[in-house]
Formats: sequence, structure tokens, C-alpha cells
Amino acid sequence: MTRPSRSTPLEETRGASASGELLLEVRDLRTHLDTKNGLVRAVDGVSFRLHSGETLGIIGESGSGKSMTVLSMLQVVPKPAARIVGGEVLYRGQNLLEKNEREMRRIRGREIAMILQDPQTSLNPVFTIGNQIVEALRLHRRDGGGKALVHRAVEALRQVRIAAPEERIRSYPHEMSGGMKQRAVGALAISCGPRIIVADEPTTSLDVTIQAQYLRLLRDLQRETGLAILFITHDFGIVAKLCRHLLVMYAGRVVEAGPVRAVFNNPAHPYTRALLGSVVRADTKAERLEAIAGQPPALWGLPSGCRFAPRCPHADDRCRKEYPPQLRVRDEASDHVASCWRLEESHGNR
Repeated sequence: MTRPSRSTPLEETRGASASGELLLEVRDLRTHLDTKNGLVRAVDGVSFRLHSGETLGIIGESGSGKSMTVLSMLQVVPKPAARIVGGEVLYRGQNLLEKNEREMRRIRGREIAMILQDPQTSLNPVFTIGNQIVEALRLHRRDGGGKALVHRAVEALRQVRIAAPEERIRSYPHEMSGGMKQRAVGALAISCGPRIIVADEPTTSLDVTIQAQYLRLLRDLQRETGLAILFITHDFGIVAKLCRHLLVMYAGRVVEAGPVRAVFNNPAHPYTRALLGSVVRADTKAERLEAIAGQPPALWGLPSGCRFAPRCPHADDRCRKEYPPQLRVRDEASDHVASCWRLEESHGNR
């Protein structure tokens, strides 16, 4: 039986289009936290690529390292407990981990912007929406006076489909609905013309109707501007609607990566299959949803082998002793990879 070929970390995922400019390349990123329980490997060797115009999804349970990965990229990890101990974050060829705080301030917001999960805590309640957008513009865009900055702020609100932006720019956060506040956070993110937006579960607090509108808005903005989006979520439905490529994270590592269609049609890692099995589907009549046995491991006491082994119904002694390398999944996608020893035997587990 032929062994599947092993991929290099940089081949985990490709852009939606091979012709798109490579904007971001994360190589073997590692972030540790010192806690009272011991050393926590919150991000442990994460690698991926992001091209212009691409939406890359990152999915996994709480505590899998999704948010800590993007916070490490931007050097905003909680200090002094957290420290980035290895890897590279190459933005257009420049390693962001080598830049000091002053240099990073020029990049955050101007080149890479972030939409946080809760708009209520993302916006300052004592300043108007316009004040907050103009503040960001004043920091990053110094090619105009006060009126020009206000005009740009109004245009940012108009881009995110906020009605009567000339009036809403004078509104305080408490005067806006949850969906409108999330749009205002989006306007703040796009106001300085970034090339990449990191969206950290931005639809969690929205109802289904507003969520659909917000996702449609992100797609429209991407088509208009060529934005690259790094979208963090728990929701496979959002991934299916918005993303072309996907990373599945577990206990600080990427356990499966590839095009969304390939991962959905042929999930190769038991954890990915378990996640997909727990999703309600309209085309099936399952009596009850599948549950993933056990709990995620404590990150200060990780097993030596596969981190999913204690919860995996297929785990054997090898899984418990040795962490599997990334192996290519044998399907229609050349960049579909997973870290599972069973791939050596099953040729993609079809």
C-alpha cells in the first residue's frame, strides 16, 4: 500500500485563486502562556497562507487556539503571561514578529484590521460612532483635514449599508441596534482601507436574519475591494456560505486543512468528522445528533501523541504515543491535508 505524501507546513492551504497576491504567510507560529497550572502551548506550530480576495475559515471548539493565533499575528497577546516563542508571520514579505510596537501600530488597522465578536465591548460608549472612526482615520490617513476625515467616515458607514450615514455618524453606540453596531464595527475596520480583515466570530451575537445580511455584506465588500478575510467561527454553516478554504484547529494545532468542499465531502480527521456529525442538516432525519465524547485536553497537560486520541474511537497505541505528521488526503484537492495516522492505511479514508 502506497504511503500518502507528506506536506510541508506551508502547503496547508492555498488561496481561492492561484493568481491572487500572497498577502499573509504564517509559518510554524508558536505562542506559550505561563499559568499557575503550568506552561500552556496555546498556539503550537500553526501555518497557513492567505491570498488577496480569499476568505479563509478557522474552526474549532472553544480553547482550540483560533483567537490566540490571530492575536499572536498582530502581537496583541495578553502580557506578561503570553509570549510568542517561535515562527514567522510574513505580511507581504515582512516578518511582523520582528517589528516593534510603534511599527505594529502602523500596520494594525491600516494594513490588517480586526472585527471583534462583541460590538458592545468593541465600541467606546462615551464617543459617537463618527468620533471613533475619525480617530482611526487620523492615526492612519494623514492626507486630509477634519472635514475630509468626516467625509471618509460617512463613506465607510455607507459601505456597510447603514441608512442615513450623515445622521448616524453622530449616534452613540447605545442608540444603535445590535446589528447596526456590528456594521459600525465593520465600518471602523474598513475605514482605513486594509488589505486583510480578521473577523473573530463577528456574527455570534446576531440573530439568523441579521447574520445572513452581515455575511452578504462581507461578501459584497470583498468583491468591491479585493479584501482578504480571515474568518474565525464555530459555525460550519457560515464556513459553507463564506469561505473557500478551511483550517480545523484542536488543542493549539491545525488537524485538517483544505478547500471547504473537499473537507466537507471527505473529512479525513476524526475530529472534523465528529464536528460535522454534530451539525443539524435539513436533508437528513437523524433522531439525535452525534456528540463528541469527553472534553478537550487541558493545554498544560497535553498527551504526547495525538491530542484527540483520548476522545477518538479509532485511536490505538501509536496514536497515543506519537503525534502524526500532516498527510495528504487522496481526493480531488491537492492541498487537502490532515494529521491522522489512519491516512497511511486508508488513502484518504473514503
